Amino acid sequence: MKKIGFLSFGHWSDHPSYLARTAGDTLLQSIDLAVAAEEIGLDGAYFRVHHFARQLASPFPLLSAIGAKTSKIEIGTGVIDMRYENPLYMVEDAGAADLISGGRLQLGISRGSPEQVIEGWRHFGFAPKEGQNDADMGREKALEFLDKLKGQGFAQPNPSPMFPNPPGLLRLEPYSDGLRERVWWGAASNATAVWAAENGMNLQSSTLKFDENGKPFHIQQAEQIRLYKDAWKKAGHDRDARVSVSRSIFALVNDQDRYYFGQQGKGADSFGYIEPTQRAVFGKSYAAEPDQLIKELAQDEAIQEADTVLLTIPNTLGVDYNIHVLSAILEHVAPALGWR
Repeated sequence: MKKIGFLSFGHWSDHPSYLARTAGDTLLQSIDLAVAAEEIGLDGAYFRVHHFARQLASPFPLLSAIGAKTSKIEIGTGVIDMRYENPLYMVEDAGAADLISGGRLQLGISRGSPEQVIEGWRHFGFAPKEGQNDADMGREKALEFLDKLKGQGFAQPNPSPMFPNPPGLLRLEPYSDGLRERVWWGAASNATAVWAAENGMNLQSSTLKFDENGKPFHIQQAEQIRLYKDAWKKAGHDRDARVSVSRSIFALVNDQDRYYFGQQGKGADSFGYIEPTQRAVFGKSYAAEPDQLIKELAQDEAIQEADTVLLTIPNTLGVDYNIHVLSAILEHVAPALGWR
């Protein structure tokens, strides 16, 4: 069994072929999509976070709204760029969203990827400390976020407060018990996957990673996951780790599917640079008739290593079509692969 979720980047544009033409369209359709995904039996609704772009950027209002309108589906991010975040404020927002959802938040965070503007986090009032770079800053903020999620008091109370305080140091409120164990780290390298394991975070691995040996994407990703699992075991955590991988997977079951995605399945892994000095490997998309799709996915080593598969979706094509895409995977592909 695997958990199956969707991952939406939340694009919008005033384009004739798009059904999500405004930010309001995308936000409201994201809520509707999560509700409908729960109804068809999907396990998770995850959303990407990008700043300075016509995409989803402020996850907690959206996650809270979805949490209030659903009852079972996991609600998550993949991922929040910690370079832009105030960790303490984020603890409060995340705690509220988790309580509204009844403890269903699965919060993916990371040091972030190349963004739309140069050093965008500086516009948010943040800068690395002397001797640090932006990646160091993101990881440092992540550790502070994890620490404050524990719910331990750290702030000295005012001796003359407006409202009575409990005894001792004060913690951030609202506190949501268990959320600390539902934080995931989006790792692009083997080293940061090991770091995530050592710090007790679940692992999110996307459709790209840093190229570390020239092997095919799914093999490099599987190696990354195994290193993560080994590090988790060595760290001696008292709970099981979770690992998700993202994939673009389309079962071609009608002419509309073939029109939209028929050519994507003919692609292959690609190599390129997402940063000036960092070569990356990008995983291919899967698009084929169900029988062929099942054969191809069965050979994906990283999927075999993961317990959760996040299906990247074309959100601009609207709620109904995306539910069709997800339903096709659940009906025609997942059972044969043992995912269901």
